[in-house]
Amino acid sequence: MSELYARIYEIVRSIPPGKAATYGQVALLAGNPRLSRVVGYALHVAPEGVPCHRVVDRMGRTAAAFRQYGDDMQRRLLEEEGVSFTPDGRVDLAVSGLRIAG
Repeated sequence: MSELYARIYEIVRSIPPGKAATYGQVALLAGNPRLSRVVGYALHVAPEGVPCHRVVDRMGRTAAAFRQYGDDMQRRLLEEEGVSFTPDGRVDLAVSGLRIAG
């Protein structure tokens, strides 16, 4: 596993239940805000125990990659943890989004 992927997994593991982060936030915390796509690649091959469901796109939309596990699986996992959604089905980042100091 690359050092970058290991750092991404460490960051995603630190997202508390009931919160969601964007790919861009994870990339920023990993040291390069331009690596959002790399975060997605890393999460696609993440080892068990990395709560990938807590990462959404910049608009709060859930990932298509989760659909292989059933319709709305990512949303169900997030709702079980208390994450709020907007009426149009996006994570309400204003309520449940990860806050980054700075």
